[in-house]
Amino acid sequence: MLLLKRFTRAQILIASLVVLGIALASFLTIQANVARVQSIATGEKIEGSRTQLATALEATAETVSEAQANKRAEAVLAEANQVIADVQQKVDTTPLVSSVASLASYAEHDGDTVLALAASTQATAAEVQAAAAEADRQAAAAAAAAAEAQRVANTPDGARATARSMAQSSYGWGDSQFSCLDKLWQKESGWSYTARNASSGATGIPQALPGSKMASAGSDWATNASTQVKWGLDYISRAYGSPCSAWSHSQSVNWY
Repeated sequence: MLLLKRFTRAQILIASLVVLGIALASFLTIQANVARVQSIATGEKIEGSRTQLATALEATAETVSEAQANKRAEAVLAEANQVIADVQQKVDTTPLVSSVASLASYAEHDGDTVLALAASTQATAAEVQAAAAEADRQAAAAAAAAAEAQRVANTPDGARATARSMAQSSYGWGDSQFSCLDKLWQKESGWSYTARNASSGATGIPQALPGSKMASAGSDWATNASTQVKWGLDYISRAYGSPCSAWSHSQSVNWY
């Protein structure tokens, strides 16, 4: 009877332990499931935060990009307008003016469009500057050529060539008349446009007295042999009718 009683207690204890184990296992399972659910929820929150952060960063980057594009547009506009001011008297700036007008509305466009317009305007400005530089080069070359032509024309031989041409084209005086003219002005000045008679003050190739009389032929009379020749031929025509008559007078009285 005692053995049966002990056995029954043992069975009860085992049964109790089994029940306790089942309960513990259930509790742990429940805890694991709760933790899993919480983990999933946390993951979803993190993923949502990441998405929001990515969207915010993208919007910020776009804003920064547009701000940079607008700043670039402003700089290019300033440079292009300065180019227009600098070269408008030298070359046609119409293409650059048109490009500037397009870029001026940059606030209405997205960043990529603004950058494209800025690049186009900058390229056009470079082309206009290059054209202006070429115009300057050509102007400098023309000025140098004119200066060289003036230098040659101011030499005695250059003045003679000018006088021969003017005498024929303006007065119909041929070689015989030019021969008299050559002798006359060789005697008076040696065909030097800077010649000056120290005693009388007569000046230049035709020895005008005073030299300022030659201003009627051009304001550059003091530095341009051609202007002096022009005045001298007109004077001979009015006063003597021809170079040979003037030369004859000079031979007789030593002046004309």
